[in-house]
This record gives sequence, structure tokens and C-alpha cells, in this order.
Amino acid sequence: MKPPPIKLRSYEPSDALALLELFRDTVHRINCRDYTSEQIAAWAPDDLSTDPWAERFEGKITYVAQRGYTIVGFADMMTSGYLDRLFVSADCQRQGVARRLLRAILHSAADLQLTEVTTEASITAKPFFLAQSFVVVQKQTVVCRGKEFTNYLMRYVLS
Repeated sequence: MKPPPIKLRSYEPSDALALLELFRDTVHRINCRDYTSEQIAAWAPDDLSTDPWAERFEGKITYVAQRGYTIVGFADMMTSGYLDRLFVSADCQRQGVARRLLRAILHSAADLQLTEVTTEASITAKPFFLAQSFVVVQKQTVVCRGKEFTNYLMRYVLS
């Protein structure tokens, strides 16, 4: 039997816990290919609280991808054009979910008459963003909860 189609919708505050769990699970199951266990524990700790997590969605453009009643991904962008997060469930990788979320974000950026969208992509996400016509501005080292991480400042120019 074919799974239900993926639908995109706007974020609702009641989504916060499900998005936190999706984020944590994805980092632990997918990003672990490119980062150490210590980095993963710092990036997506088990004790990450829902309230501060939920606050990070306030004032942002956020899309949620849902298959049936299950949330399978999300993306959020500041109105300045900074794409803060784009995560897809470990069980739904390479199914076009991230591409659909990114298209929605880029459409919103165009509606805001922005000229570019930037993001700080993980080692894991860099190939996806390159395939979507983002370019690397610079490789960088960032610190999260005392651990250093390599990521990439990337830019997409809206035409």
C-alpha cells in the first residue's frame, strides 16, 4: 500500500515537542555519520527543554511536512532570509521532503522580496544544499555547548 502523500503546512505551537523529537532523532541517526558522539551529544542533548526550543520558532516562517498524522520534517527561516533549521526524519531521507520544504522557504523569501537566503549547513547537509544551487561562502568552525563543529556558511541568490 502506498504511503499517504507529504503535505506542507505552517507551524503551530503544539508542534514544538514533535519537532524537538524529530530534530534529536535525526541528528543522532543521520548526522552521526559526519560528527563524533561528543559533538552529537552537544548538538542534540537528551535534556534539551521544550520551552526554549519552542521560543526559537517565534517570529519565523516555519513549514512542517506531514505524512498522514506524522510529522516528517520542518524548516524555519528568519524574515531576514537566514534559514535556521531544515530537518527531515531519519525514516524519510531522500524522498523529496527537504526539497519541498526548501522550495516553500524560498517562495516565502521571494514573497518578502529578499535577494538571498543564507544558512549554516552541517557537513551532512552540505551536499543537499549544493544540489539546490546554494554556494559555499566559507567553511567555518562553530562552538555548541563547548564542542567545536565544522559547518558551512552557504548562500542562495534569488533571481
